[in-house]
Amino acid sequence: MLSFLPAPVIGVLNALLLGINTLFWCILLYIPALLKLVIPIQGFRVLCTRAIIWISESWVACNTGWMKLTHGTDWRVTGAEQLQRQGWYLVLSNHQSWVDIFAMQRVFNRRAPFLKFFLKKQLIWVPVIGLAWWGLDFPFMQRHSREYLIKHPEKRGEDLKATRKACEKFRYTPVSVMNFVEGTRFTPAKHQRQKSRFQHLLTPKAGGVAFVLDAMGDSIETLVDVTIAYPGGAPTFWGFLCGRVDEIRLTIDTVTIPEHLKGKDYTADAEHRKQIKDWLQDLWSGKDRKLAAMLD
Repeated sequence: MLSFLPAPVIGVLNALLLGINTLFWCILLYIPALLKLVIPIQGFRVLCTRAIIWISESWVACNTGWMKLTHGTDWRVTGAEQLQRQGWYLVLSNHQSWVDIFAMQRVFNRRAPFLKFFLKKQLIWVPVIGLAWWGLDFPFMQRHSREYLIKHPEKRGEDLKATRKACEKFRYTPVSVMNFVEGTRFTPAKHQRQKSRFQHLLTPKAGGVAFVLDAMGDSIETLVDVTIAYPGGAPTFWGFLCGRVDEIRLTIDTVTIPEHLKGKDYTADAEHRKQIKDWLQDLWSGKDRKLAAMLD
């Protein structure tokens, strides 16, 4: 443990360790990613994807290593024993900080399929990790706003088609499809601006969840409901690197996804939209109560 060092020193050290770790494993990851790009044989691509996932899990394991070396954080995790390596999961979580992603990766790593996020299409051009995300089959989406679709009705339905195309790659290896359904990190200002009915959460957005259930309803049966709490307050990423997070609490619940929510067109079916939104509102009500208890 190096937690006796001054916090800024720990922060710089961890930033260096994170950067070196990311660069090392990304360079290794490029090999199967490029092979996957140039050899269009499905079976070979599946093998490359499995190699890429192993490399990515090793990256997460090394990140966990420097956290244990330099942090004195008290981790309180419940429900992780429910996770299984062979399974297709939809993972939903509240979102307060960029630290959420590192916390979930640490807890899920090698207990469940590798977490994959929906990303904006422009992020594929991010240096170093853009190609890594592509190799991992992270879905790159170009979501159209309601205002845009009103002006360009011919584009209606393209979001769902793109989601289905992206999710086709998930059929060959187990996956945890991750979604922060609040759409942004929680802050008191955003909470007040939204006039959210929840005490500790923003209003959930149903579209992303519905698109996954529409596209992969025959594969994904289980919802993994993750609730993350920071009793000392939501940390900044720099504060996390400096080891200033005293405690992280994380509760995992697995829930069977109702069959009537799968395989329907969210954009065209008003009744289906209502069912998805009502389901999410019920989940978020339960999560709000959990957060209140976890923060008490």
